[in-house]
Amino acid sequence: MSLRVAFDIDGVLADFRTAFQDAANEAGIGGRAEVVAASPVDPLSSREIKEIWAHVKRSNNWWTRLRAYEPHQLVRLYELTRRHKWEVVFMTRRPSTDGDPVQFQTQWWIEQHGFYYPAVVTVPGSRGELANALRLDVIVDDQLLNCVDVVGGSTAKALLLLRDGHDRATEDHAISRGIGVVKTLEEAIDVISHMHESLGERRGRLQRLSDWFGGSKSDGAALPPPPDRGRAKLR
Repeated sequence: MSLRVAFDIDGVLADFRTAFQDAANEAGIGGRAEVVAASPVDPLSSREIKEIWAHVKRSNNWWTRLRAYEPHQLVRLYELTRRHKWEVVFMTRRPSTDGDPVQFQTQWWIEQHGFYYPAVVTVPGSRGELANALRLDVIVDDQLLNCVDVVGGSTAKALLLLRDGHDRATEDHAISRGIGVVKTLEEAIDVISHMHESLGERRGRLQRLSDWFGGSKSDGAALPPPPDRGRAKLR
């Protein structure tokens, strides 16, 4: 059986922070703030953040402008999806902007980076409920709360993508809940590839997947390192 995998968009595939900073600059607000989104100590007031979002919502097809963190990995993900017959879904809570619907903007952006015919679901509510409804095996997200929601509300496993490698407290919290932690999209795909290889080695699909995510009962890493042979080569 093929894996059913979901990827969050912003923070996992797309560089939302830089784009939001650019929007702040365009709105005449961001000159003094280096990071304005999802910061533990937000340098902007709630009024200023609302003004930036208002600027974003007035912008035509704003979601198509974001930079991809690791564009070659989207190509690689598409190749692996076709080769192994994975079922991949992309999830997002993006608000609407002028222009095309959020779903279309997101699909267009993903296709421009080499993953064709993407299934995009806009998620207004619980990620856990969606993971349960779609019978997902694993999700990749950059928000700990979303990962906790998934493992608490479904049988799916979660990979937390922490691009900031210095957030040890969040990493430890995730591992203690049986959530895997990776630093890049490439590493996340490595893990999923290794999970796919493991499907044929032992019985019990969910049991095989749970072997990867065991909480913090030991001092070791939550995830074993994927072997080099699990990494696909780009053409």
